[in-house]
Amino acid sequence: MHRIVRALGALVFACVAATAGAAYPDRPVTLIVPWGAGGGTDAVARFFGSMLEKELGQPVTVVNRTGGNGVVGHSAIAQAAPDGYTIGLITVEIAMMHWQGLTDLSPASYTPLALVNADPAGFQVRADSPYKTVNDAIAAIKANPGKFKASGTGQGGIWQLAIAGLLADLKIDPNAVPWVPSNGAAPGLQDLVAGGVEFVPCSLPEARALIDAGKVRSLAVFADKPPALYPNLPTIKQATGSNWTTAAWRGFAAPKGLPKDIETRLVAALKKAYESKEYKDFLAQRGFGAEWAAEGDYAAFMAKADADMGKVMKTLGLAK
Repeated sequence: MHRIVRALGALVFACVAATAGAAYPDRPVTLIVPWGAGGGTDAVARFFGSMLEKELGQPVTVVNRTGGNGVVGHSAIAQAAPDGYTIGLITVEIAMMHWQGLTDLSPASYTPLALVNADPAGFQVRADSPYKTVNDAIAAIKANPGKFKASGTGQGGIWQLAIAGLLADLKIDPNAVPWVPSNGAAPGLQDLVAGGVEFVPCSLPEARALIDAGKVRSLAVFADKPPALYPNLPTIKQATGSNWTTAAWRGFAAPKGLPKDIETRLVAALKKAYESKEYKDFLAQRGFGAEWAAEGDYAAFMAKADADMGKVMKTLGLAK
């Protein structure tokens, strides 16, 4: 009789556990964005938030947690309970912040869900620049170290690492192009148009308006393939032989220790949103690049980004 009671108890527990697992989510989900409202990361998060609501059947509330150069929001994601009710959209800065000594967080601090967007750098010059190809610009830099300046983000930002990594990969001193810090790509591009700097290695969506207006030219893209936005633009590898690539990327993650069944549910929902016509239209409208990698593949992608960023930052003396 005792054995029968224990067996029945175990069966009831298993059924309750299965029902609980199948019930996820049974309340609203919070989606944390480490950057401010109105920017590209916020737009991607809000798009996926609305799509996840339909797929999960629960409200998804987007919360912007800004501050500390991204540290505040990334920390809030990592420190949340690993129950699937708090997830976040992490960005390329997670592969950079710990090298700068801003936080102990790294890509390994999360349960990786899915990479959904990557916008590689383009090598931009003024429309009237004498450099017709990226090799022309590289040759000028090599012959005149220190003469030409670049801008497009703050000191140690992703776009400084783009050009410094390329130069280092080509066996040129990465400090050969002095960096002029700016509060983002827009002021850097305005400085380029005004003649204050010669190069701006920022994402193509950021440079799109000035490229289409005929004030700026892009010579190459820091990616493995030509971009959908400008399909005739050569890659850095095609132009120079360098394998160096750099992109501003965005992907979903959860706190470390997320149960596998919830991880699987979230990844499936994200993939459905990623493959939707609505997302294709969203990307095309903004000029953003589609990029998908899930779970283990996404973890490997972030680990490579982390290693690449650390290597360049050490070379520039920016790593703590």
